Amino acid sequence: MNVTERAELIVVGFVVRTTNADEMDPARAKLPGLWQRAGAPGAFAHVPGRVDENLYAVLTDYESDHHGAFTQIVGTGVRTVPRVPEGMVAVRVPAGPAMKLEVRGQMPQALIDTWQQVWKHTESGGTPARAFTTDLEVHHPDGVDLYLAV
Repeated sequence: MNVTERAELIVVGFVVRTTNADEMDPARAKLPGLWQRAGAPGAFAHVPGRVDENLYAVLTDYESDHHGAFTQIVGTGVRTVPRVPEGMVAVRVPAGPAMKLEVRGQMPQALIDTWQQVWKHTESGGTPARAFTTDLEVHHPDGVDLYLAV
């Protein structure tokens, strides 16, 4: 897996706290609703200082590893922290070394398949080891670039 230096980024968006186990159960899954809110037309039009039109998913505040709870923020990248719109949060994604995976293909299945490969890599003790600090998905017209903190 390709290790690169991830640049710092500030993301303003909607937030949920969940687990991968909850996301496997449609009755408990929170991510579909989060993505529906974030993907709505004009969801971030009123956020000042946006850096581009990409959607960013920040995975952070890991309780432990991929079996524990984590926080996901889906939003837009900004240059500086604006006055945060009601119902949203701002999070700083720190710069640092990260495994970069380029996800291409039919979404969201290609991304789901990639995350399952990441979990297998983690469980097998693959190197580099994940840090479980702050991970980042960059959703753009060509697919998703996934940055896993190491």
